[in-house]
Amino acid sequence: MRLPRALFLLPTLLLLAACGSSGDDDDQEQGEATPPPRGTLIESPAPRVRSVSVADLVLALGGTLEGQQLLQFAGTPACRVDIHQLRYQTVGVNDEPTTASGALMIPAGVDPECQGDRPVLLYAHGTTSDKSFNMVDIDNEENVEAILMAAAFAARGYIVVAPNYVGYDTSSANYHPYLNADQSSKDMIDALTAARSTIPTRFAPTTDQSGQLFVTGYSQGGHVAMATHRALEAAGMPITASAPMSGPYALAAFGDAVFYGQVNDGAPLLLTMLITGYQRAYGNIYSNTTDVFEPSYASGIESLLPTTMSRSQLFDAGHLPNHQLFSDVPPDPAFAPYTPATEPEDFAPIFERAFGPDHLITNDFRLAYLQDAQATPDRAFPTTTTAAPADAPAHPLRQAFKTNDQRNWTPVSPMLLCGGSNDPTVFYFNTQFMQSYWAPTSAPVTVLDVDSEPTSGDPHEDLKQGFEAAKVLVAANAVAEGATDLGEAAVLETYHAGLVAPFCLTAVGGYFDDLVQ
Repeated sequence: MRLPRALFLLPTLLLLAACGSSGDDDDQEQGEATPPPRGTLIESPAPRVRSVSVADLVLALGGTLEGQQLLQFAGTPACRVDIHQLRYQTVGVNDEPTTASGALMIPAGVDPECQGDRPVLLYAHGTTSDKSFNMVDIDNEENVEAILMAAAFAARGYIVVAPNYVGYDTSSANYHPYLNADQSSKDMIDALTAARSTIPTRFAPTTDQSGQLFVTGYSQGGHVAMATHRALEAAGMPITASAPMSGPYALAAFGDAVFYGQVNDGAPLLLTMLITGYQRAYGNIYSNTTDVFEPSYASGIESLLPTTMSRSQLFDAGHLPNHQLFSDVPPDPAFAPYTPATEPEDFAPIFERAFGPDHLITNDFRLAYLQDAQATPDRAFPTTTTAAPADAPAHPLRQAFKTNDQRNWTPVSPMLLCGGSNDPTVFYFNTQFMQSYWAPTSAPVTVLDVDSEPTSGDPHEDLKQGFEAAKVLVAANAVAEGATDLGEAAVLETYHAGLVAPFCLTAVGGYFDDLVQ
């Protein structure tokens, strides 16, 4: 079943937006017009902006570690990929009308799997601070996700819809709703609606939709993909399967771990996006930015991200600290063992560098958070019982984390959860806590840790062995360049995006292929 098309309303609604109307109600008297429906294409049909041959894809993949691993384990793609720019109507955190953009990737070529009725794959990308981010920019060697998606799915016969999210590229919004489950799932579904309205008019009969829908995403996109699966099922929209990868699904437990001193890699930037985004959505995280952020960082921080500056420029200009999230002075003597945390031992160096005199978050804010975490503890962290979130957190940030936590539903359609158990950026316990939360149910969920030992008859044995070999290679290269720690730091630095991502994508491709009809 296809989603309803809003395309045919566009000419009339654009005319109203340009001219206004003279009706009796207040909006009409003020010359305001009803915005086009969610999912309406702003430019129809969606224009083609790239056409990438198989040879060009292979060349692009060969230029990155992620691409090389994907080529080795997923093989050479079969299809040329035509990439179209989507611009569509959607909503922000308060359901206010706004616009967003994304990529529509269409397989093409003489191979039978490159034409005809094809499955649709909806992809959610990972965290970026780059305001100009656009999934159509496959020529940009730094846009590894666009290259991987084109090669892993579009070039293998899937129609790929990859939103950029509100706040990026040409979006009319001046902010990004980071890890906001409700808004991000709406954005994803609106991109899907827009794409589905142009596919039959733009590409049929050569290529059309088969009726099967797959949803996946990595890191932030893992959270978005799971939220989208939930929203599709809640709305009664068909979904064949999903595969969230390395996402912060158990967000309330993850937040508690960070405040308890298990500070993940990249936390200052990530937490800034979270807190300012939740302030815009809920309005109660703080009264003044200095309630949360140290004065040296508080000025202008609400409009800092996403940005046209690189991350290194942000840090060099003093807008954010690179690593130091909390003070190295405990907010209360009781929390000295968590300033910083020392377990798990492998991550202790990452935790340690997150504490210091140039920290981002005030001690008062951290203390209030920790006191609430002790009064109403999460039931997965620090001690796992039912693996559910806390019943009634009182701290506004903990409330926001719970609102956007994924431990409040059970999927009906199949789901693969993929990640790596030594991830220092998005801790693997997010996957484990979801697994524990769903364990008492009959949820159709499969879990894959690419950084685990193969078991007897393991269908992912080659993949796991390949992942181990990739870690060894990264470490060896670091040692050759002068590292004195056997390359351990290099492996941790590369782990989340460079190592886990291509192996999980390969596994997801095989999982979806088995379900394609």
